[in-house]
Amino acid sequence: MRPIAKVVWRYLTHRKVGVNPEFPNLGNFVRTVPERFANGEGKVIYKGRNELRRMAHHGAEMVVKSFHQPHLVNSVVYDNFRSSKAKRSYDYALMLRSIGVGTPAPVGFVNMHFGFFFQRSYFVALASTCPYVYKDLFYKQFHLARDVSRAVGRVTAILHEHGFAHKDYGRGNILFDVDENGVRIEIIDLNRMFIGEIDMQAGCKNFERLPATPQMHRCMAEEYAKIRGFDVEECYALMRTYREAADDKINGLY
Repeated sequence: MRPIAKVVWRYLTHRKVGVNPEFPNLGNFVRTVPERFANGEGKVIYKGRNELRRMAHHGAEMVVKSFHQPHLVNSVVYDNFRSSKAKRSYDYALMLRSIGVGTPAPVGFVNMHFGFFFQRSYFVALASTCPYVYKDLFYKQFHLARDVSRAVGRVTAILHEHGFAHKDYGRGNILFDVDENGVRIEIIDLNRMFIGEIDMQAGCKNFERLPATPQMHRCMAEEYAKIRGFDVEECYALMRTYREAADDKINGLY
């Protein structure tokens, strides 16, 4: 790139940075995440449309998510009229933690711009210490599988009671740990969230992407109904119906 082009590029390129006040010592790390990605820093743990890398700084283990560059229309919309995916992930993580729902502590976010055009965003969170993912329930033996199901039902009920519904509530976005104190749940991938009133039908439908045995659905329904004041049998029937419909759709039956 020619010298004058570099000057123009630097002049037009700017970033918007947000840092969680709980982590003032990580502010510089957050600000320099785009350069760290460009230099290949960190261990890649997922690479697809978006990319996740594990990075360490000042003793903190973090996961950094780089969201793909949006198409032209969204490159104008994001951050001018709508929050970026990284900013939403950051904000929703703070909201969930404020109501007692587990999610990895948000450290900060970076939005990159070129002139009036949004380019890319990055979300930084502490790495979760939960060793398991919901889908592990179907590949490993857990003597507390029912307790995990109850914990999922309970956490989901708390989310819905506060008017939050995860729009990508799948088997890969629920982490958990089991120890002498019971089950601990953490929800991840928060950039797509419904906010508003959630009735029994909508609430039970939110479980449709989670594979479950009848016993697991029973445990979820009992805990969910107890917290939300719904009928257990209705919740159980709805969860089973929505899940079966989702399976049929996946299998191409309609």
